[in-house]
Amino acid sequence: MTLPLERRCPLDPPEGLRELRQDRPITRLNYPGGHVGWLVTSYSAVRAMLADNRFSAREGLGRSPIHDMPSDPRMMEPGFFVTHDPPEHTRYRKVLTGEFTVRRMKDLVPRITEHTEQFLDEMHRQGPPADLVQSIGLPVPSMVICELLGVPYDSRDTFQSAAGVLLNLGTTPEQYMAAMSELRELIRDLVARKRSEPGDDLISRLVGPGDLTDLEVLNISYLLLLAGHETTAHMLTLGTYALLTHPDQLAKLRESPELVDNAVEELMRYLSIAHIGPVRTALEDVVLEGHLIRAGESVTASVPAANRDPLQFPDPDRLDVTRSAAGHVGFGHGVHQCIGQQLARIEMRIVYAALLKKFPGLRLAVPAEEITMRADMVIYGLHRLPVAW
Repeated sequence: MTLPLERRCPLDPPEGLRELRQDRPITRLNYPGGHVGWLVTSYSAVRAMLADNRFSAREGLGRSPIHDMPSDPRMMEPGFFVTHDPPEHTRYRKVLTGEFTVRRMKDLVPRITEHTEQFLDEMHRQGPPADLVQSIGLPVPSMVICELLGVPYDSRDTFQSAAGVLLNLGTTPEQYMAAMSELRELIRDLVARKRSEPGDDLISRLVGPGDLTDLEVLNISYLLLLAGHETTAHMLTLGTYALLTHPDQLAKLRESPELVDNAVEELMRYLSIAHIGPVRTALEDVVLEGHLIRAGESVTASVPAANRDPLQFPDPDRLDVTRSAAGHVGFGHGVHQCIGQQLARIEMRIVYAALLKKFPGLRLAVPAEEITMRADMVIYGLHRLPVAW
């Protein structure tokens, strides 16, 4: 069996995942290239696997369930912490944890609010229809991560274009290598500049103490820049699409703006934009809920299936902004849980609230069925979201 990808409804996981979770929550999976590993779809098994350090995130061990692209040796370099296991991963995580505390993220609220209002004012000035992806989705998180890292915002076209190639499931190895090289070159130049002219930004703080090499700072910054704008950008727009196509939930949020915190967690659960993986590889024989996973076998955890598990979330296929979606795995789980999740939450709370307040008549500018989904990308979402008001 191969990984189910076909969706009956654009906001629901592939139908095949529901059937597997019900009948075979841990099942054999055929990976491109001939490897036979596993697919995990239940909430309990996904959490258990992601929390178990006997399953490795190391690059070169795991296989993609989508394509048979060769491993990039640059992803095994020091600083590329998402592909490291403890204790290396722990060291980098410790360096970054203080930069992404709830308190530090709350300090960013005034600036995020200011940027959001500026982009919304410009969207209003230009008038409808507007593409929410280009008007709000990409600009707000891109501006925020640029300021946080110390990356010039005028380089956004470079890193947004590179991200589009790096996260496209149809990208060739040659295209991937070229886009990665372009983005790394941008950051390499920036790191060198911060060595001689430090500022009040995260890259300067990573460079300052001298505990990290330029290569480590380069790879850490690369990951933060890539993840820091792409994931939030597409949660903002896909979440808005979900609300616009669920008018009862939109009305609840308009009537009770204090529900925005709940709505963010529920949209993260309901939409699960990390729709492929994560993938781990067993370092030794492991018994996972009665199934023997052999050393060397890859295991794909389905976040969309886990977040729609009725054993964890009653009536899981219903979007309910009043629901407590605590415990969802939209940000992952275990030691590799998203380090920027507090920043993402704050950005979503601010943008959703401001968008609905600024445009009380916000609506789709085209029929819902004409909206093109990002099923061809590592991060699910929308290519465009035309709206009017």
